[in-house]
Amino acid sequence: MKKFEMNRNFAVGSDISWYPQMRKSGFVFKNKEGKEQSLLETLKEFNHNAIRLRTWVGPSDDPQRGHCSAQETMEFAVKCHEQGYRIMLNFHYGDTWCDPGKQVKPKAWEGLDFDGLVKAMHDYTYDTVKLLVDNGVVPEWVQIGNEIDPGMMLPDGSTDDFGKLSRLISAGHDATKAASPASKTMVHLAAFANADFCINYFENLEKHECRYDIMGFSFYPWHLNRHRGTTYEEAVASWNRSIKEIPERFGREFQIVEIGGEDVREEESYKLMMDAIESIHSQPLCTGLFWWEPEGARVWSGYPLSAWRADGTPTKAMDAFNAIGY
Repeated sequence: MKKFEMNRNFAVGSDISWYPQMRKSGFVFKNKEGKEQSLLETLKEFNHNAIRLRTWVGPSDDPQRGHCSAQETMEFAVKCHEQGYRIMLNFHYGDTWCDPGKQVKPKAWEGLDFDGLVKAMHDYTYDTVKLLVDNGVVPEWVQIGNEIDPGMMLPDGSTDDFGKLSRLISAGHDATKAASPASKTMVHLAAFANADFCINYFENLEKHECRYDIMGFSFYPWHLNRHRGTTYEEAVASWNRSIKEIPERFGREFQIVEIGGEDVREEESYKLMMDAIESIHSQPLCTGLFWWEPEGARVWSGYPLSAWRADGTPTKAMDAFNAIGY
């Protein structure tokens, strides 16, 4: 296997927020050899040093679309931290999934005016980050929203008004810094394959003096192929343009905080990861790479872009992480 040496602080990780509920449901995790083993141990065998965890404001008890309350996220973060993992905390600012297709404000905040919404977001962010810190976990990175391409908590934080959106992001940043000064805040977009969109977005945040530390992006060429008819080669070409032009324009650190390929196409997903690692190797401002829910086996989650089989073993795609040297 070809090796790519990264900066020694490079984050190699995955979002595994489903794991506690998968374990409670009886799903049995195994390592490559088929031996029953904790996922946190197995990920170490795939070069991982970081874990990303989401949190929702008022989640349901649905195993796939709920849980991840501040308390639950803290408890799991403590377990990950005890295993030596660096922690990324991902605020969705909703009661369930927030992404480019839906940015629904939490039910508890529905009746607030904009100033009240900014305060509620600030206080909730502060309380949640402080909860982790008080329990011995200093999150190294804190996402102020998840894939906020259209904005957050619509319609209030829509990109139709970057001034308001910047106030919300800055409130999350300020709350994070008040609770954990060492944590780096992140603005996360999904459209990494569209450099023009990303550059325009961050230029608008810049115009409104938005406060945040680093950028985060998602990259799913499978989605681009399915929804836009984009070939894999075209998606990778767009990705390479973004890797060059976005840091060139802003000079900021960034991370790929979500990536994934189809579970049943192990060779193709392995190639995706190797191509991604080779591309970011040439960009020193890229400081991390995270798979989104690799452990979320389709048989349990219905999610097709995991890297785990129904029998509890990881797919070949996970081997690519071992190409990263740090």
